[in-house]
Amino acid sequence: MRTKSIKKNKINVITLGCSKNIYDSEILMGQLAANDIAVEHESQANDSNIIVVNTCGFIDNAKEESINTILDQARRKSNGEIEKLFVTGCLSERYKDDLEKEISDVDQFFGTTDLPKLLQALGADYKHELIGERITTTPKHYAFLKIAEGCDRPCSFCAIPLMRGKHKSKAIENLVIEASKLANDGVKELILIAQDLTYYGLDLYGKRRLADLLTELSKVDGIDWIRLHYAFPTGFPEDVLDVIKNTSNICNYIDIPLQHINDEVLKSMRRGTNHQKTDKLLKMFREKVPGMAIRTSLIVGYPGETQEQFDEMKEWVRTTKFDRLGVFTYSHEENTHAHLLVDDVPEEVKHQRAEDIMEVQSQISFDSNQEKIGKTFKVLFDRKEGEYFIGRTEFDSPDVDNEVLVKAQDTYVRIGDFSQVRVVSADHYDLYGEIVTID
Repeated sequence: MRTKSIKKNKINVITLGCSKNIYDSEILMGQLAANDIAVEHESQANDSNIIVVNTCGFIDNAKEESINTILDQARRKSNGEIEKLFVTGCLSERYKDDLEKEISDVDQFFGTTDLPKLLQALGADYKHELIGERITTTPKHYAFLKIAEGCDRPCSFCAIPLMRGKHKSKAIENLVIEASKLANDGVKELILIAQDLTYYGLDLYGKRRLADLLTELSKVDGIDWIRLHYAFPTGFPEDVLDVIKNTSNICNYIDIPLQHINDEVLKSMRRGTNHQKTDKLLKMFREKVPGMAIRTSLIVGYPGETQEQFDEMKEWVRTTKFDRLGVFTYSHEENTHAHLLVDDVPEEVKHQRAEDIMEVQSQISFDSNQEKIGKTFKVLFDRKEGEYFIGRTEFDSPDVDNEVLVKAQDTYVRIGDFSQVRVVSADHYDLYGEIVTID
């Protein structure tokens, strides 16, 4: 086994899970860098002597991936390839006692609110004055902006409040400072994230102030696109739609997880809404912001979900025609309200229902994309891959939505630049285009 190194520490941060975890890792890395500690994100160089794994504990697949990653790094420590291993994030918050018993090679486990303690263990001081200072891991031209932490919603299936705590909004002025710093570093697109955007401001200001926040962020020089992720349908503030419609640099796009449409399932899920209210909300979106792209996510196989209830959701997806849609199979999470129910939908049925929904959505996406042929869109280019430059319209978020492909042999664009692109062909999830002008 290798003896302890006398070289200066170098830390490698490994991030699992959602965009909120990515943001948290970026904040951690910013704090470490401010303490003059060398840090990298998911480096493949194998030259770091300390590993920090930022875990996800949301659903079974995510938990399994987190545990496997911890075990892989624990083996590396046992083999002398690294000196120290720390684990943080949602899985660690939720199962700290169990993990400590089962994986002894981890030096220490930390929860989602333990950043100062983690920094101390890493030999760093927590610097309160670093408002929004972080090392971004996304491409330079876009970044996540977490506007709140935690969640006050009582959804029966969700363990996020157990891991992230109560909703806590960040002050508007601090978020504007953070956005300005990102813009100065070359960020052109802000992706607003939270467990619940809809609730923003209630805890801090006594009323919902997402619209006010959007108005202030839209004034930040250099920010061309602002995108909204993870709104909650119940209590959605209508004034947000007016701001989206009337503000040129706020994308006509919203991610609003609806989870189901059957009244009985929604009641059991404790979503505070029903089929009629959901349809009314979507109608309002489309009337107030014509052309808005609506992304949603659904859960299939919830306890007691009958074939008839699933068929209702499937037909609703067919007729509602969401622009973007994702599906999760239900995960039976301990200490949630739904865990008291019997997880009675077989796994194979859950997966078949997910496939059935996505088959419907695939056709909707194909038909929608065919209508875009011959039209011109503003496109932000994210990367070059093979023989194509690959970008997105304002109606598409990174990694989860449609992409625009332009042949590299026909033109040249800089990554992070905008161009006007005319669509010449399309398939189910990709648009193929040619550059008209470069902005």
